[in-house]
Amino acid sequence: MLNEPNVSIQVRSVYIESQSRVEINRYLFAYTISICNLGREAIQLISRYWLITNSAGHKTEVQGEGVVGEQPVIQPNKMYRYTSGAILETPMGIMEGYYVMLNSQGKTFHIDIPAFRLAIPTLIH
Repeated sequence: MLNEPNVSIQVRSVYIESQSRVEINRYLFAYTISICNLGREAIQLISRYWLITNSAGHKTEVQGEGVVGEQPVIQPNKMYRYTSGAILETPMGIMEGYYVMLNSQGKTFHIDIPAFRLAIPTLIH
């Protein structure tokens, strides 16, 4: 599998207080990911892998086809953005992972998703 340096990943996460239930340790977070194709050819997002670690050290792995029900093709110098969510049992955690992408020659490669924090606002310093 190739490693492709011509893709930029940016992540923004927010705590969704209205859908969280602190009394039963259910903390809902939304995250928006922007994937920018800085290369010269179209690429397609085939699958994803997530490692989610809560502040108690509990790890959950999530993998599957595409993102939010899509396997988008991202043209050169274009961006694909989506929003999804995660539920934690603690008020803070970390998500990290990678996308498996396909280039125009039919070769797959990984794009690392940098680790990002999920935290309720009172825990962000």
